[in-house]
This record gives sequence, C-alpha cells and structure tokens, in this order.
Amino acid sequence: MAIEPDTKNWTWVIGTPCPDCGYDGSTTTIRDVPGIVEANVTGWPEALARPDVRVRPDEQTWSTLEYAAHVRDVHRKMTERLALMLSQDAPTFPDWDQDATAVEDAYGEQDPVVVERELGEAAHRAARAFEDVREDQLDRTGLRSDGSAFTVASLAVYYAHDPVHHLWDVRRSHHGHL
Repeated sequence: MAIEPDTKNWTWVIGTPCPDCGYDGSTTTIRDVPGIVEANVTGWPEALARPDVRVRPDEQTWSTLEYAAHVRDVHRKMTERLALMLSQDAPTFPDWDQDATAVEDAYGEQDPVVVERELGEAAHRAARAFEDVREDQLDRTGLRSDGSAFTVASLAVYYAHDPVHHLWDVRRSHHGHL
C-alpha cells in the first residue's frame, strides 16, 4: 500500500512548539540551527544499523531507511533553497514532491551504509551553509510554490524541525526494537 502523501503545511512549527517531537521553533533562531543539525546527525547511525531498518512499522509509516533517505534529501534541498535566497531576490523554489521522490528514488531499497554517509555529508554541508549566513542576509526572502513565504531566518527554523521530528518518528515507531 502506498504511503499517504503528507499534504499538511508545517510552517506553523516556526512559531509554535511541536506537540510530538518537542522541537520549539518559537525559541529557536538561525544561530541554533547548525548545532541542532549536527546533534541530530549523531542519532542516525544507531537507527540505520538496526536489523529491521527496511521494515515499515505499519502500512502508513516509512521505514527507518526511508526516513533517513528523506532527511538526507531535506538537508540537500534546504541547502539549495538557502543558496537560491542568497543569490536571487525573492526566488520561488522549484516544486519538490517528497513522497514522489521517495518512490522514484526507491528510498526503501537504498544501502543504509551509503544513506548514513550521505545524510552526514549533506547535514554537515547544510550546517555550514546556515552558519555562514551574515546578519545582513537574514531578511532575504524566498517563496514556495504554494505561496508560503520565508526569510532566510525563518527557513532555517522551519528546516531544523524536519530532521529532529523524523529521528523522533524513527525512535517512537521502533521503540520496541531499541
């Protein structure tokens, strides 16, 4: 059975604590984001080493491997979006259908060792990119195709929730296997 696409607009996490994973965008700034991203990376190797890394806990939930591949791609996508915002005035981001990408790139069939390495590399690149943002760049803007507007500062806070939430997802859905 196909995973139900996530069509929710998660931009609320910028100003409100997430009741699930506990990430609090209201107290997070872009200056916190590199540390959050780097800390999050340390949780993935253990998760990806599990014997059930490819197993979906139920038909509606990605496997640990699928979540990890998604987080790797989020790190890449947000680094690209940051670069666009810093090099263009108010760009509209190219559409990215994360659910279609998961199917097209066969997330569940990828090599966990490779995904772990690529996730780490992408996270470190993203952390450095957000760390290098200057104060005078924080208010530069970018738009999603759905009209959601971001500043560089708010994109950073929005982005950092994703890896945190998905590591929480993986730990919660596989708590019996830890």
